[in-house]
Amino acid sequence: MLEAGAVLGVTAVSLGMVLTPGPNMVYLVSRSITQGRRAGIVSLGGVALGFLVYLLAANLGLSVVFLAVPGLYAAVKFAGAGYLAWLAWQALRPGGTPVFAVREVPHDPPRRLFAMGLVTNLLNPKIAVMYLSLIPQFVDPRDGHVLLQGVALGAVQIAVSVAVNLAIVLAAGSVAVFLARRPSWLRVQRYAMGSVLGALAVGLALDDSRPARAA
Repeated sequence: MLEAGAVLGVTAVSLGMVLTPGPNMVYLVSRSITQGRRAGIVSLGGVALGFLVYLLAANLGLSVVFLAVPGLYAAVKFAGAGYLAWLAWQALRPGGTPVFAVREVPHDPPRRLFAMGLVTNLLNPKIAVMYLSLIPQFVDPRDGHVLLQGVALGAVQIAVSVAVNLAIVLAAGSVAVFLARRPSWLRVQRYAMGSVLGALAVGLALDDSRPARAA
């Protein structure tokens, strides 16, 4: 059985991660703005499959590797913190580009859109950090089968992330037009997102948790 605190904790972490700009958001927004909502939804399907791959990999094998090689786990964690810090700098630096700024991208067929969504998510360090460092903190061996807990909490993360990303895909065009007409709002959005990313980077770098053991 999952405790309500664990579900709420994963929900909060998932919201914090999905609402900060990263490769997934940039890809989905750019596709939705330049190629339409349908393209954005197809791309989101690939992103969702990437979440599922991470869920299965993290719970069925990668945790064992990181338990056996703690240094590798630390390297992934600090690489993730560095990546988040880099995203924060990209948002805060002079001349940084807001995530909802219109970008020109080539129009691709549905199969390529889906594949690119999958690859974008699989190569997203933020999602690797989510499954290998953040979600395991909410797994409690005293509550029963650790593997099932990990899968269930991962399903919570997928549900939250897909729902938020779908809302972003559906609203991307309208938001882009709204912000384009209000340059000051674009700056506020950029600085707010950059600050949140920086805080996440610091928190991750200072985190001393260890990967949970599957059982």
